[in-house]
Amino acid sequence: MAEPDSFQLEIVDRLSDITSEEWNALLPADSGPFLRHEFLSALEETGCVGGNTGWQIAHLILRDDQKLIGALPLYLKQHSYGEFVFDWSWAQAYEQQGMQYFPKALCAIPFTPVQGSRILSAGNIDTGLIERRLIEGLKALVLQNNLSSAHVLFPYATEAEALKEQGFMMRDSVQFHWHNQGFENFEQFLAALTMKRRKNIRREREQVARELISFRHVSGESSTNADWELFYKCYANTYLEHGSSPYLNVTFFKLWAQRMPNNLHLIIAERNGSPIASSLLVVDPTTSKAYGRYWGAIEHVPCLHFETAYYQAIEYCIAHQIQTFEGGAQGEHKMARGFLPKTIQSAHFIADPQFAKAVQHFLDREHQGIGAYVDELAEHSPLKSSKVQP
Repeated sequence: MAEPDSFQLEIVDRLSDITSEEWNALLPADSGPFLRHEFLSALEETGCVGGNTGWQIAHLILRDDQKLIGALPLYLKQHSYGEFVFDWSWAQAYEQQGMQYFPKALCAIPFTPVQGSRILSAGNIDTGLIERRLIEGLKALVLQNNLSSAHVLFPYATEAEALKEQGFMMRDSVQFHWHNQGFENFEQFLAALTMKRRKNIRREREQVARELISFRHVSGESSTNADWELFYKCYANTYLEHGSSPYLNVTFFKLWAQRMPNNLHLIIAERNGSPIASSLLVVDPTTSKAYGRYWGAIEHVPCLHFETAYYQAIEYCIAHQIQTFEGGAQGEHKMARGFLPKTIQSAHFIADPQFAKAVQHFLDREHQGIGAYVDELAEHSPLKSSKVQP
């Protein structure tokens, strides 16, 4: 099908130039909360992206006359922080050849390793045509501006296939997800685990209970500014203890809570009524998924992280019949706590043909290594009677 003459590609440097109704109308039903205009624009308005953060806003949009019919959430990156797909070695090798790796084009949800739609299109127009035009536009952006590369992180499989058809290379990542098997309570979940895993979880929970720590669950709708200030204090302190600075600021969390309260759930750990740790769940009732996003503590208690960020969250998912709890990137320690590995892909376009060939060889070897890694994980499934499904 030929592209209509009325199609026009544009770059917008702030999402507020597009109304939330226009942007959200492009989102598929299973897109989840992170692609919504409310989330992405909150990152921009509170300075978490844009400015001098190294995330230059450059959303690629497609219009038919004046009507928005397609979009890519896009950034020009001056570094590779906050992505969860690591290409620092590519950047180093690129620059050793006398070429400049940064800035690069990144189609992704900032700081959010969650699979989802990345090539957005209006449902009443040929999706394949819009996808093809946006991908072509992304490649043209790279080539016409002498950028090193374009990267599309964690797209759905159908979008990954469309990217592959246009010369993008696929890269595997492994995440760990918890799946609800119709559990009625936490004990039923424990009963599905091997004895070793069951005993380990009980021991960790008992260790926290001996510290006389209780937990308060706060829905986004009932959360207060004080709750978010406490959460941020915990979150920022944990970054500080690891010698780094948080990507997000307290203003962002407060604005997010104002705009999307139905999707947020705080878990606060307290000793004698004084809060000492907190974790944040992002909940999507539409897809029956929860996402473990951020955690922090202002006092070190052994196993408190596992209790606050995992076990309390699993109890919440069971009580609210949430089917999948995504624990985020990396961390095979999650397997010991009932999570199973899942392989997802990202797509990469390298402008320089010789370097692209070298990266493809690297990805081929890495793909074999990750396949072997997932096979090895399958031998250590935490479940009593099932094989890991990568």
